[in-house]
Amino acid sequence: QVQLVESGGGLVQAGNSLRLSCAASGRTFSSYAMGWFRQAPGKEREFVATISSSGGIKYYADSVKGRFTISRGNAKNTVYLQMNSLKPEDTAVYYCAAGWTIATGSDEYDYWGQGTQVTVSS
Repeated sequence: QVQLVESGGGLVQAGNSLRLSCAASGRTFSSYAMGWFRQAPGKEREFVATISSSGGIKYYADSVKGRFTISRGNAKNTVYLQMNSLKPEDTAVYYCAAGWTIATGSDEYDYWGQGTQVTVSS
């Protein structure tokens, strides 16, 4: 069992940066691949980024590639999402998720956090 708690969301102007954190409970955090997803109002949840259990493999959605960076600190049971050059279209609730295999599909993840709101003003 893994419990995930996101933090770091907020209101920022376009072009600025935010760093999201996701703290995980449980002793097996380092065994899980971790992902970030987001859901904007009226839209389906979409993949943002994912990182393998070791941190050696990362995938990004095309819409965030070059602007967002996913990383993890297994000693701290935390995964991060550094978001630079934010755009209004990045506005969404951001969720972190844990799964046994690195994947871009939400169905592959077993545990989810409650989400943190990111709002980017123009």
